[in-house]
Parts: sequence; C-alpha cells; structure tokens
Amino acid sequence: MMGIQKDRVKFNVGGRVFETTSTTVANAGRNSMFGAMFDDNWSLLTDQNSTTEEHFIDRNPDCFAVLLDLLRTGEIHIPQNIPEKLLYREALFYGLLDHVRSAKWGHFDGNRLGLSKSVQGHAPGDGTAIRAGPDGGCCVAHGSMVHVYDWMLDEHPPLNLDYQRVNDVGWVDSDNIVIGVSERLGRGDGGMGLFSSHNGELRYKFQVCHENQVKSYTAGALSFSSDYKIFSSCKGRSNEYGVGVWDQVTGKMIDFFYEPIGWSLGDADRVQWLEGSNCLLVATMFPRKDNCYISLLDFREKKMVWCWSDVGAPLAVDEKRVRDAIAMEDNNSICVVNEFEDLGFMDLRSGGAATSIRWSSRSRLMKGKMPEEPCYPKLALHGGQLFSSMNDCISVFCGPEWVLTSRLRRSYGGSICDFSIGGDRLFALHSEENVFDIWETPTPPII
Repeated sequence: MMGIQKDRVKFNVGGRVFETTSTTVANAGRNSMFGAMFDDNWSLLTDQNSTTEEHFIDRNPDCFAVLLDLLRTGEIHIPQNIPEKLLYREALFYGLLDHVRSAKWGHFDGNRLGLSKSVQGHAPGDGTAIRAGPDGGCCVAHGSMVHVYDWMLDEHPPLNLDYQRVNDVGWVDSDNIVIGVSERLGRGDGGMGLFSSHNGELRYKFQVCHENQVKSYTAGALSFSSDYKIFSSCKGRSNEYGVGVWDQVTGKMIDFFYEPIGWSLGDADRVQWLEGSNCLLVATMFPRKDNCYISLLDFREKKMVWCWSDVGAPLAVDEKRVRDAIAMEDNNSICVVNEFEDLGFMDLRSGGAATSIRWSSRSRLMKGKMPEEPCYPKLALHGGQLFSSMNDCISVFCGPEWVLTSRLRRSYGGSICDFSIGGDRLFALHSEENVFDIWETPTPPII
C-alpha cells in the first residue's frame, strides 16, 4: 500500500463517480470508515497494482451524495426521495452517525428548545420514569417493563427483571442499561440487573451480600460515577437498609452504607454522585416518608458529612414540603422544590441540620387551573441551566439568581410525571396519556 500524494480523491459508489478532496474527507474523523482508507497525512491508500485511482464502494450513491455534502458543509439536507432510515443505515456503515446527529439538532440550550416529536408508547399503563440516553435515545419505565428507543426513536426489544415493579432505570453507556426493581415477598427476587439496550438480554444481576449471605432486596434510586461505580438506595427484609455500591464492570458489590437509626437512606427518591467532592447526595422526600431527609455520604470516611431534615420543623400554612432535591456543586448548594414550584436553596458550607431553606417564591407565576392528575415537581441541572417540571410544563431558570427565562409546554398528554436531559435532547413523560415528548435545540441559522 502507498499514499497518493495529492488532495483530490475519487470514489466510485455504486457506479457513480464522486470527486472530492482529502481535506473534506478528513472531516469524517479517524473513527470513520474513511479513517482506515487514508494514511496519517490523509492521502488515499491504494493498491500499487491498481489501474485506477478511484476507490470503489458498493453502497447507495444517492445517500453517499448527501453524506459527502454533510462533510463539505456541516449541514444535512435529505431529499424527499431518500427515506431517512436508509440514510441513517448508510451513515452507520461509514461511521458518520455522530455527524448526522449533530447536524440534525444543535447544542442543547433550554431557552431555544422546540418540540420535535411526540411518541405514543405501547405499554398498557401510565409511565413512571424516563431516562435520556447518551446518544440521543431514551428508555421509558412502565410498571414492570422498560421500553428502549434509539436516537431515531425506533423501539428495541423491551427489558424486564422478573416482571417486578421498576423503581429506577439508568444508562451505563449507549449499549447498557441498569434497572432497579422491587422485590416480591416470599419470592427472593428483585434488586438490579444490567441489560443490553439493543436486544434486551440480561447480562448479570447485582447482588447484595451481608455476612457472606446473598440477600433479596428492593433497589430504589440509581446514580453512576465516572470511575464505573453504581449507587442505589436499598432496602431488605431485615436490616439491609442503606445505599449499596457496585462495580459496573464486574457486577460485584464493593461497599454498603448502612442507614443510621432515625434517618432514611434505603427509601431514597434520589441519589446523585458528586464528582468534585467525591460524595453522594441521598434524598428521601415527602410523601415517600412523612418527613424529608437529605444527606451527603462520604464512602471513604464512612460518614455522613452533611445532613438536613424537616423533622420537628414547624410547617407553614401552605406546608412547603420538599418534593425534589438536587446538588449544585458549582454553587456549593442544594436546590429543592415544593409542590408550588417554589425553588429553595441550602448552603452546603453550613452545618446542615441548622440550615434553613431560602425559598424563592414563584407560585404567583403559576396560572390556569390545576390538571386532574397533578404530578410532583422534578428538578434537573444541565449546562448551567436549572429545569423544574410542574404539572404540564417545564420551567427553565438561568443566571446567578436563577431567573425564570422559558417555559416548555404542549397541549396534550396531561401532567409531566418525569423528564430527563441527555444526548442534546430533553424528554418529557406525561402521566395521563402514554406519550412522551422530545424537545431539541434547532441548528443555528446559516447566516
């Protein structure tokens, strides 16, 4: 093999000749099919005995023309005579799916989101949770099933772990999903499992061991760290209440933080790994418990380094119960929200138990009648923007004072019971209809 030292290159794709430059082809990147066809200087490698300088590819020429134009301009325009799924299949062959995705929708910005599509599910009941995948797909939990969609919103084989009620689900990566479910008394099942997102195959279960005995347990909220650990709130039949830690590569349990007396960890609604402080936020909210318990756990020191609870606190007339909580490491604070979508903030640098919530009232912004099935608000933090779902809309807050800057709302589906951000998309799951919405940021204008 030798390199042809010139910039212009020719491809014969399915009988049609395309002429371009190695500079254009280099935009495909080394991980594409083209990366293996060129040397380190992006000169075309060819056989010394070849009688032609064309490189033959036995694929669809119409799709190649669209993809070549994408490499030239960074934009994608799909003619009406080319089915999108056909183009995506060809992009997958050339290793250009990421290029297609980034050209179809822009960098995530909560203030520029537009409703792209709504998907009607096939499950018999209401959804309970939705999780965005890293590549623009998502998974939706309905009762005992998890329905998985790729970034083209094609549904893959559904997942189930012994047909138990799903409490949480999370993406390890684009190929693997973890499901946490409830145990059924007397059955010895429940817990967590790792599944293939493509074919639904159960790869292994995550077990809880106490005193060298495998215990059945209910897995609650999930979180993942960058060093391949999985965290889950757990509750067993005897004293196995707390938070478990597993190695996501081997599936082995590597640690367990037991629930202190008078506190709540095993029933947590949310767990969130904080990379900067190497701590885990664990939050149990009303009405899961009669009171709210929020804590930061340091597994290295095996201690609770910060905690707050509303036990014994006098309730205001409107009973501002904390419904969700999220840690904001950049601000050294925890943001909470109540049923009126009032945001509250607690300083992590204070003593925890003595900390009071600084509420920022936004109830006056809520207009219109309440839906028939109101949902408890949820929080998310993404790209320096704060998101809060309330009834049938999602609010976007920005800036150091978290000013309300945008509202996302659509006309049907009822209250939003869950939402998730990932792969430059926001997914919103509705409670009254078996439907979820996909919100995307449009690509910036050419001029």
